[in-house]
Amino acid sequence: MRIFDVVVIGAGPVGENVADRTTAAGLDTVIVESELAGGECSYWACEPSKALLRPALLHAEARGMPGLNPDPLDVAAVLRHRDRMSGHWNDQSQVRWLREAGITLVRGHGRLAGPRTVEVTGADGAVLRLSARHAVAVCTGTRAALPPEPDFSALQPWTSREATSATRVPPRLAIVGGGVVAVEMATAWRALGSRVTLVVREPGLLPRTERFAADLVADALRASGVELRFDTTVTAATRTDDVRLELSDGEVLCADELLLATGRAPRTDDLGLETVGLRPGSWLLSDDTYAVLGVTGTWLYAVGDVNQRALLTHQGKYQARIAGAVISDRARHLPLDRGPWSPHTGTADRVAVPQVVFTDPEIASVGLTTADAANEGRDVDIVDYDLGLVAGAHQHSPGYVGRARILLDPARGTVLGATFAGRGVAELLQSATFAITGEIPLDRLWHAVPAFPTLSEVWLRLLETYRDTAAPLRTGR
Repeated sequence: MRIFDVVVIGAGPVGENVADRTTAAGLDTVIVESELAGGECSYWACEPSKALLRPALLHAEARGMPGLNPDPLDVAAVLRHRDRMSGHWNDQSQVRWLREAGITLVRGHGRLAGPRTVEVTGADGAVLRLSARHAVAVCTGTRAALPPEPDFSALQPWTSREATSATRVPPRLAIVGGGVVAVEMATAWRALGSRVTLVVREPGLLPRTERFAADLVADALRASGVELRFDTTVTAATRTDDVRLELSDGEVLCADELLLATGRAPRTDDLGLETVGLRPGSWLLSDDTYAVLGVTGTWLYAVGDVNQRALLTHQGKYQARIAGAVISDRARHLPLDRGPWSPHTGTADRVAVPQVVFTDPEIASVGLTTADAANEGRDVDIVDYDLGLVAGAHQHSPGYVGRARILLDPARGTVLGATFAGRGVAELLQSATFAITGEIPLDRLWHAVPAFPTLSEVWLRLLETYRDTAAPLRTGR
């Protein structure tokens, strides 16, 4: 038995941030990791996927720019770049950072063994028992959720891990799913030379995104040569030399590789949840301090994707900063500020979650969508603008295609949501996030003058459109 103030299970970006905050506050902290320190984001998600996508998106932009005639993508160079950005799947730099930060790293599979207790089984089978004086933070994230039917297990399908770490380009790639992983990997592997087919159960892509933005991505994927099969499911699947998928429309699709991009599930199956009265395999629901609900006492925290509040690395790190402050101040018997936007209360993951879909065009969004507002029964004014009409768009790319939408609170005159679709719109997102989290009124936004000629000028055009519209489109009308 080794005793620490805080035990963190999972050394991804979220767990590292929790441990960093508690260690900085003077609490003796240990972090447990069964794979690579740095986690899913560093080796199989954010970093490698964007390393595949950035050359593809830049190449697509360059092809349409006068004076540029880029050679075809150098696939081997792109894969080498991906490997560098993933640290060649070596975590020594992360281990060094943990050591320099004063955080103890224990390698092995950690699972709860009762209140405030974690058992770690090492690669050699030896078991180390850890006890936490103050808190155990579960930061184990998620894994790919595979469809229950048909049985794909014998097909050796790709999940997001294989799709971001593959060492060769499959001639034919079938992707089941229409969410972010599906469209980003379709974009990347099509650019690298695969013939890609998307099999999508829904009538469109990206169901949680504004429809206009998802439709622009669908149009661009088709134009690049990706085949889209909407309202279609897989009814049977076999594999010999290649993958053979029988589809609900009666057709048969053959591919060299199959990527299942059908959602995420919490990594809690073998976490010992039953020892503290929780159900194995479940999401760990938490309050706004990230303390787990349904557990006796306040010692167990769920931070990051595992609590299902916002499955994004940057949002998990936000939660980690708050959870670290909560754990540290509770340990010192200091009062917590439970008000919204306070140091001890997670607020942004309910109000202003920024996300970028790195496709061509990009989609950048934060806050409410039109569907969100309708589902919540909220009255919002909807303001749209053709992003291609902004002078900065003409400078960015000839024939620029894009669109912007903001949702406004008609009573308070503040921004509740924003979605931008177009090349380069990721850089518009932080301004929208500031507007929403800061509840900046429109009469003050008029004084936030965008530079000319930039894409940011769309903010001025949106405000002008709202001002000059006699009867703005409002949800519920």
